[in-house]
Amino acid sequence: MDRNSTIIKTSIIGIITNILLAGFKAVVGIISGSIAIVLDAVNNLSDALSSVITIIGTKLAGKEPDKKHPLGYGRIEYLSAALISVIVLYAGITSLVESVKKIISPELPNYQVSSLVIVVVAVFVKIILGTYVKKVGEKVNSESLVASGEDAKLDSVISASTFLAAIVFIFTKISLEAWLGAIISLVIIKAGLEMLRDNLSLILGERVNNELSVELKKTIASFPEVQGAYDLLLHNYGPDRYIGSVHIEVPENITIPRLDQLQREIVSKVYEEHGVAIEGISIYSQNSDSSKAGKLRNEIAGKIIKNHENVKQIHGFYFDEVKNEVAFDMVVSFKEKDKDKLHDNVIAELKETFPQYNFNINMDRDFSD
Repeated sequence: MDRNSTIIKTSIIGIITNILLAGFKAVVGIISGSIAIVLDAVNNLSDALSSVITIIGTKLAGKEPDKKHPLGYGRIEYLSAALISVIVLYAGITSLVESVKKIISPELPNYQVSSLVIVVVAVFVKIILGTYVKKVGEKVNSESLVASGEDAKLDSVISASTFLAAIVFIFTKISLEAWLGAIISLVIIKAGLEMLRDNLSLILGERVNNELSVELKKTIASFPEVQGAYDLLLHNYGPDRYIGSVHIEVPENITIPRLDQLQREIVSKVYEEHGVAIEGISIYSQNSDSSKAGKLRNEIAGKIIKNHENVKQIHGFYFDEVKNEVAFDMVVSFKEKDKDKLHDNVIAELKETFPQYNFNINMDRDFSD
């Protein structure tokens, strides 16, 4: 079964389960006069709606690329997950309003044994459903399913709290319904805000997963001629669609025909092993350590660069012996708050140590590990 079919199947299971639970809880809540159980039922309906949105988002994200969107519609999955977050947030706010009303004008609940049985069953059903949905979501890399799974597991805690409030009322005649409803609402609001934050972050564009970037560079560097892979930059167009570029360092005596062949081999192997499309490969010529350029590179790295903790590395070293010009890329950590000052300080130190050369430093960020 392919990824989209798995997501849709899992979402349908979630819809059916949540509708059944919502129906049972609504009846029990109305009969017993329990605002907490009624709010729990409303939350189940919002979960069912979330699964519907997941299905629609998956279908739209699977559309073939066209002229207007040549890289496909994969990012719709992030939008659908953000919409689910808004629904959860709305449900939490609405529930909070109703709970506050009940606190101001309290009503005593009337619990039945059958209602408590329904609540206990709901706890176990939501734990099983949440674990299953989240596990499938992580397996197929679906943020919508992961969010739905987390929400379902949260519901099990809410249902368990409702059961606890019922037990307290039966034995003490103290009603915690409205207060519990308010607490439940706040928990739902918090979950909605966190889900919305995480999905907006994905839409904005996050740093590529450390494991993926390390494995990609390892694959690229597995070719004997590749002495280093740098500046890996990946653009995400959906959970399973990455397009990117990379710089590779190769021996200065490599031939053009072999270089052309090498680039094709890298693109093919990376896509075959990782499903990532490398659309651009830039070339750095590596100077041997015994050459004048190599010795100068090592001297600069040892005397100057190592003294700056926020400089992660230098690469792409170029030395023009005729014009006495030196150029290289300097990768700067995001911890560095003033790149311009760092650039000027390094240039000043280089000028003081090597006054005979002109320096051109390209400031890079560590976009991937």
